[in-house]
Amino acid sequence: MPVRPSPIRPAAVLTVLLALAAPALAQDRGTLHPKPLPPLANPDDPSTPAKALFGRATTPAALPPQSIGGYARGCVAGAEALPIDGDTWQVMRLSRNRNWGHPRLVAFVEKLAAEAPRKAGWPGLLVGDMSQPRGGPMLTGHASHQLGLDADIWLTPMPDRRLTRAEREEMSATNVVRPDRRDIDPEVWRPEHLRLIRMVSREPEVARIFVNPAIKRALCREAGSDRGWLTKVRPIYGHNYHFHIRLDCPAGEAACHDQDP
Repeated sequence: MPVRPSPIRPAAVLTVLLALAAPALAQDRGTLHPKPLPPLANPDDPSTPAKALFGRATTPAALPPQSIGGYARGCVAGAEALPIDGDTWQVMRLSRNRNWGHPRLVAFVEKLAAEAPRKAGWPGLLVGDMSQPRGGPMLTGHASHQLGLDADIWLTPMPDRRLTRAEREEMSATNVVRPDRRDIDPEVWRPEHLRLIRMVSREPEVARIFVNPAIKRALCREAGSDRGWLTKVRPIYGHNYHFHIRLDCPAGEAACHDQDP
């Protein structure tokens, strides 16, 4: 008697689709041998997703610097790459090629890294995703980071040595949230975490900082009487391995659209 195939259950299909659509997170591993994406058969087809085009751009648009559109629906011209090494920063997950940004963002990250040891007692920054060379939507990961004005900073202090390429691709960022997700993990969380986030929030060009709700809870509890900077720190799902810096639109760039405060 022939064996009939089991019926496909919608819940099982949904589970598979969700797994395939899982984003690339800060702690997800990169690769030591990145391969270029295959060329599109018809890139001028109007039905081609924007992320397929932007995800294949490996160089910036040779135009004056300009952020165009919104943080989750836009692009950037004249982007610059943050050098992968500085005295007080190191870029992670090099295989993603997402260490690009508006020159204003690149200068901000370099300045932040230089000030962090003195102002926050933080030895240096491990920099995660910024933007693609031309911004725009990504094939994996973020819905935002499209204007060249967003940067993820790992909640792991930079070690006192240069990480190897393998470490930059494979080591995990530090999860500072308890397993039950209701508060920070006291075995991992340090006063320097608060000092670093507070330092960043006080910068006038910073529009928002996104953190895990448990981190926002800890910051509110530990901030003391100086609390005005907390208004820029917004709780959002995820962000337990890194915090997300968002700069406001550069002055004079009318095509760049700030978020509603």
